[in-house]
Amino acid sequence: MINVNFFVFEAFETLDLFGVVEIFGRLQDRYNLNYYSMEGGLVKSSQGVEMMTQPITHLTNGGILILPGGKGTRILVNDHEWIERLKQISLTETNVLTVCTGAALLAKTGLLNGKKATSNKRAFEWVKSVNESVLWQENARWVVADKYYTSSGVSAGMDMALGFIADQLGKNTAEKIASDIEYIWNDDLNNDQFANK
Repeated sequence: MINVNFFVFEAFETLDLFGVVEIFGRLQDRYNLNYYSMEGGLVKSSQGVEMMTQPITHLTNGGILILPGGKGTRILVNDHEWIERLKQISLTETNVLTVCTGAALLAKTGLLNGKKATSNKRAFEWVKSVNESVLWQENARWVVADKYYTSSGVSAGMDMALGFIADQLGKNTAEKIASDIEYIWNDDLNNDQFANK
């Protein structure tokens, strides 16, 4: 079993997280889903959804780290302790996937320097300002750079998660999940229909 480790924080975006949870949760014979926050306990999304988390110190290294975005990222980019913890975890995980403005947090660690990445187009100028050493891709729905996957806004996390599963387990598996959840998958990572809106 591969651990899928969701790292959340106050005022994360609900669909950023739970859209991806739905997709990985369809493969419970392969993936074990875990939910962490810095201190553990209840964490509330921007939409008021509360979820129970484990302290990040309980995380077992070597899995897949998934980081949502949301309003809370605006505060966390300036939290040195949080960013340093994210950096250390990211270095030890097999893959790191970010949704929406979660890319700003990963960019702040410096691990995306010189790599291609993307983020929510409505917050794109702010995300770029966090770290201009990243090769930000404005038209991408999601971007793959070595072990790092970054996606555009909110529902794009689902497209990226399906893309990741296609890369790992084959496109047929990803297409079956999309069909099972009645989701129209944008499987073209270079086509973000929201880039110019």
